[in-house]
Amino acid sequence: MKNLFQCAIAAFFILMLGCCTTSKKRQVFSVEQAKQALDTALVQYELMYNSISDRAKYPTSTHEDGRTRWTPPTGWTSGFFPGSLWYLYDYSGLEKFREMAETTNAPLDTIKTYTGTHDIGFMLYCSFGNGLRLTGNKEYKEILKIGAKTLASRYNPVTKTTLSWSWGARMGWQFPVIIDNMMNLELLFWAAKETNNKEFYDIATTHATTTIKNHYREDYSCYHVVDYDTINGSIRWQGTFQGTSDSSAWARGQSWGLYGYTMVYRETKDTKYLEQAENIAGFILNHPNLPEDLIPYWDFNAPNIPDAERDASAAALMASCFLELSQYVTEPNKTTYYTAAEKILAKLSSEEYLAKTGDNNFFILKHSVGFHPRGLEVDSPINYTDYYYIEALLRYIALNEES
Repeated sequence: MKNLFQCAIAAFFILMLGCCTTSKKRQVFSVEQAKQALDTALVQYELMYNSISDRAKYPTSTHEDGRTRWTPPTGWTSGFFPGSLWYLYDYSGLEKFREMAETTNAPLDTIKTYTGTHDIGFMLYCSFGNGLRLTGNKEYKEILKIGAKTLASRYNPVTKTTLSWSWGARMGWQFPVIIDNMMNLELLFWAAKETNNKEFYDIATTHATTTIKNHYREDYSCYHVVDYDTINGSIRWQGTFQGTSDSSAWARGQSWGLYGYTMVYRETKDTKYLEQAENIAGFILNHPNLPEDLIPYWDFNAPNIPDAERDASAAALMASCFLELSQYVTEPNKTTYYTAAEKILAKLSSEEYLAKTGDNNFFILKHSVGFHPRGLEVDSPINYTDYYYIEALLRYIALNEES
């Protein structure tokens, strides 16, 4: 009897120790820290906005010599800067950020009929989509409707996907589709609801299902690029353009997929997409090359790990997505995803990654990787890193202030 009592007491203290440990883990980040980071972002992005002399160009990253790299409205990253301004208006309520966002939105109006890219989702939904959500501007709604129609024109019923790069013929490709394209489906889902046009919905879900089948390996890592035959829809080639090798797991590509399938589940409530998102999450979080702080190397199979560059852009995407994904699942994965997001945000909000005000060409985060094989944007700030970091901070605050 005494032994049983002693065992019970021991079990109680082990349980309490476990609870305390969990509590400490949950305190690696806080709402106060999230707001401090967003306050830094407010200062940085106002300085950035005021430094721009030409409103028809957008800050995207930096050159090797430290100069700001700019992109025109037709550049695939053009929507992230105005999108970040909208998020900062959402956070602060300051009218000057609304005015800044509206001003930077304006040159992107021409993108609604631009047929040269699949990234209309990034370019329009991040900018006009957030603007519509926060202001109800009817002009923004019309721009998005036209943009969705333009994006849908890239769909091929033979390949059952939307075309990514229009310049693929230069590489010998017929119909290249990249994992990044999952992100642009959100615009189609919005348009399906707004216009009651099921064709948009069908294109988005068919593309997502085809991508599960042809982009993903047995371990739930993904290829960056799949090239399709436009005559019979067969696969001509699977590989990478931005990763270290055709068989590697390019980090941002894994994050695009994770985020994309979480979003598709949100829009469809079809559990096959949730299962896909969770399988991708499992690949990422259980990978032996994922660092302890959860900021991934630019490629999970980079040849010079542990000396390979980290990629804050992949991490920011993961943090934002894990917060959303945690709301769709039960324990223990609910806590697993939430805690992973907290840990990533804590690291990204540290001095190692979060720029001091006035530094880093006014970008918020340091240490992202854009196009490593070409030596472009390596260990650089990048505008989409900032966008998804701000989004993650806002999601974190919303989840904690609701509870």
